[in-house]
Amino acid sequence: MLSDERYEAAELSDEARIVPLGDGALVVECGDAITLDSHKRVRQLSNYLESHPFAGMTECVPAFTTVTIYYDAMTLMAEHADSVAPEDRDFPFAIAVSIVGRMVRQLKDRPVKPAKVVDIPVCYGEDLGPDLDVVAAHNGLSTEEVIDIHTAADYLVYMLGFAPGFAYLGGMSARIAAPRRQTPRLAIPAGTVGIAGEQTGVYPIVTPGGWQLIGRTPTRLFIPEQMPPTLLKAGDIVRFYRISRGDYDRWEEPKR
Repeated sequence: MLSDERYEAAELSDEARIVPLGDGALVVECGDAITLDSHKRVRQLSNYLESHPFAGMTECVPAFTTVTIYYDAMTLMAEHADSVAPEDRDFPFAIAVSIVGRMVRQLKDRPVKPAKVVDIPVCYGEDLGPDLDVVAAHNGLSTEEVIDIHTAADYLVYMLGFAPGFAYLGGMSARIAAPRRQTPRLAIPAGTVGIAGEQTGVYPIVTPGGWQLIGRTPTRLFIPEQMPPTLLKAGDIVRFYRISRGDYDRWEEPKR
């Protein structure tokens, strides 16, 4: 049972708490820092909810350290009122906390699904990666060394955001970190691979952006005609590999 306010945060453990988000959602905080442990807890809960949605749940959205769960208040009260004390049955948040709280406690030692590895081809430099020289010069490296370092890592998809299909990746070497451009570009082509700070990522659609652009992939990350419409999801592992300009052009030819 929640406090008299009915909408206070609910502490589940030292590692998890639930806070309200408006009148139709809650947020499960799985940690206060971006770590592999907090990411594991995010995946445990989001994976379970994807395969075992409860009546009234409409969507769950994993992020760096949180899972946001959206629900229909009327359905919750109709289907789950018996899960809480009588005085809380008219409060959808209290019902949702009861349901989700049990899940979080039960999932503590549950293994996560094996990560899906997604290989993404990239043509580096020249007009497809006009800032490759900038990244190399900033770090005192050759362009070949930047490419070797960028393709050597396994990148963990922590979450999707910013644009449809854009994956926030962890695991880039600080040796190729570079600051954002002082003046963002107004239109970056879909598939462009960039670096900003100690992050790397792929622009899935044409969008403005201030990252340093080092290459481009012919692989589509946002595919609106399919379901799900994104190539990547939280928990996936991305590996970049180098292709030639000829390979890139042949890959792109069917799209033209």
